[in-house]
Amino acid sequence: MKLVKLAAGAALGAVGAWVGYAWVPHLFTPASIWRGRGDTRRIALTFDDGPDPLWTPRILEILARRDVRATFFVIGERAQQAPDVVREIAAAGHELGNHSWSHPNLWFATPSRTATEIDLTQDLLAEVTGIAPRYFRPPWGIVNMPMFAMLRRRGLTCVFWSIQPEGLRPAPPETQTRQVLARAYPGAIVDLHDAEGVAEAPARLHEALPAMIDGLRRDGYELTTVTEILSAAD
Repeated sequence: MKLVKLAAGAALGAVGAWVGYAWVPHLFTPASIWRGRGDTRRIALTFDDGPDPLWTPRILEILARRDVRATFFVIGERAQQAPDVVREIAAAGHELGNHSWSHPNLWFATPSRTATEIDLTQDLLAEVTGIAPRYFRPPWGIVNMPMFAMLRRRGLTCVFWSIQPEGLRPAPPETQTRQVLARAYPGAIVDLHDAEGVAEAPARLHEALPAMIDGLRRDGYELTTVTEILSAAD
């Protein structure tokens, strides 16, 4: 009986430690960036999970044709495999953000693993483009206790989103466009995906994006980077 109690106590202690490490930090996420300034009609389009050698250039073509600048949160492993696409993003005037090295669930990442995920991607993007990112977006928006201190020490800011038309479940292109237009507001950060996390996500986005951009502009929004929606109007 004593051994059973000790085992139960150890199990409860382990669960409590994990809750403190992985769940309690979510109480601090409101202090991160979820939206930009509300006194200008600016919206940031952000793209996660790339670069994808097929779909990211196609997304860049749409943005170029419509003269839109955006922020791309890239995965280090994918950037390493497609450095030319990363350079294409930067050369087109878009902003690059850090989206971890391998897109892990940070609830289960040790402090050492968390630091490695941030640093490898930061170093690679600085090497490939000559510019170190200013922003970090945790995969799936999942955080852990040491992550915030690590970001502060590295001069990185944690950026989430306020509109996500497609998350873990596929959403048809017309649904994505409709949701973004219905939920848009000054300072919103829209989370889109130019590479697969969810199957065929970039193909759906490629179909939805032109109408999404045109609709937001008809509603009087300027589409730009995370940095610019945080800054004062000119």
